[in-house]
Amino acid sequence: MNNFPEFFRIPLADWVDALMDWLLSEFAGLFDAIGHVLLMMLLYIERFFLWLPWWVVILLVGILSWRIMRKWWMGLIMTALLALIGSFGYWELSMMTLALTASAVIVSLAVGIPIGIVMARSDLAESIIRPILDAMQTMPSFVYLIPALMVFGLGKVPALFATLIYSVPPVIRLTNVGIRQVSQNVIEAARAFGASPRQILFDVQIPLAVPSIMVGINQTTMMALAMVVIASMIGARGLGLEVLLAINRIEVGRGFEAGISIVFLAVVIDRITHALAARQEKAITI
Repeated sequence: MNNFPEFFRIPLADWVDALMDWLLSEFAGLFDAIGHVLLMMLLYIERFFLWLPWWVVILLVGILSWRIMRKWWMGLIMTALLALIGSFGYWELSMMTLALTASAVIVSLAVGIPIGIVMARSDLAESIIRPILDAMQTMPSFVYLIPALMVFGLGKVPALFATLIYSVPPVIRLTNVGIRQVSQNVIEAARAFGASPRQILFDVQIPLAVPSIMVGINQTTMMALAMVVIASMIGARGLGLEVLLAINRIEVGRGFEAGISIVFLAVVIDRITHALAARQEKAITI
């Protein structure tokens, strides 16, 4: 009586295995093509970041931070944080991490913003997609590695794919929320002047939703950066791999340096993207 009845058992694992076997046998060529495109994009971005001299990157980030935040001392702080990463000897690895994050964000925006627009324009689509997003955000991060490994194997592509799944929900949600929060009075005024639904979307709703979309980009970027350690477990190089190696070898100092470098990189990206979102919101308000 203490054991759960065997006849109630649902063979979900067998069904999932059968589905994955069918997908791999029927769409192997498609997965290979997608993996090739993602790999080429990631490699080009990584090579670009590695090609840039370190002092150019630090100088550009400092000037950008100063111009966006309108505080010269913030530019100095952002410059100092990047310089500290280099002083730890992790500049090249940080650029690899930045390339993975940038690639995941680019793909997330290309996928997430159109899906968010569809959700905003259709209550039915929102009711279908919202539970999927809930599952993507509540599912443990390690679970994403399973389908990524099965479809793409080990390497940079499954790491990018797993990062994409984890990071895309915020931009979808906030694009949907931003468009839905546009005042109906503004929409009715545009309709009264003869604007078509397409013009209302692209000339009224999306411009007014830009601050919300920018916050979504900020959150997507942070979540992509949060996956770097987990992504290193399936072949992604970068700062996450250093943390993983330090844990395996119980090298506390090495792990601390790599971990604090990830934190510094996250602070720089977060402050810049957050300031961009704040400026967009202020421009809309004015």
